[in-house]
Amino acid sequence: MKEELERYIRNLSSPENSLLAELESESNQRVVQPQMVSGHVQGKFLEMLTRMISPRKVLEIGTFTGYATLCFAAGMPEEGIIDTVEIEDELEGIQSEFFARSPHTHKIRRHTGSALDVVPGLGECYDLVFIDGDKREYPDYYRMLLDGGLVHSGSYILADNILWYGKVTEPNIKPSDLQTRGIVEFNQMVKDDSRVENVIVPIRDGINLIRVK
Repeated sequence: MKEELERYIRNLSSPENSLLAELESESNQRVVQPQMVSGHVQGKFLEMLTRMISPRKVLEIGTFTGYATLCFAAGMPEEGIIDTVEIEDELEGIQSEFFARSPHTHKIRRHTGSALDVVPGLGECYDLVFIDGDKREYPDYYRMLLDGGLVHSGSYILADNILWYGKVTEPNIKPSDLQTRGIVEFNQMVKDDSRVENVIVPIRDGINLIRVK
């Protein structure tokens, strides 16, 4: 997308709140790969989807610095809870700092570890799930959710980075490129699963929007 068109989209969308803007700025200064932050437009999209779905239980696989977490929390009902799981413990400092400053901090439960280990032990069934963890593990996350009974009829699953910078369309993906292979396998798995319906939304690096039938 051309830079001027991206600027037009940002300028004509509801403004980013000051806490999120500060978190994005801090992420750029304090962490490796700050481009992983959802950012203004995608963040507002996630918040508005959450308001439409009105989930009481949300799962986020891959917290990073917590930008999307705060967007989900803002869109949830007051009694809602979001379980957010991040494997990298060095990110706990920035997460805790900004979660504590949010008016929605009471909705957030932060967990550290592999989602494949942590999530089944939480004993929850989720209305909305956001997958943004290890791309190699996307198929495993999907099996965990659908086969493990962690979602129900009417639940929504959002999988981020589903276009993977266009690599998913390459005719010959290297055997060593496990991240691209993981996403390609995931997308095909969703398409072939009669238990769900889906559409890929080309916002940023792509979101696979999935509804459990």
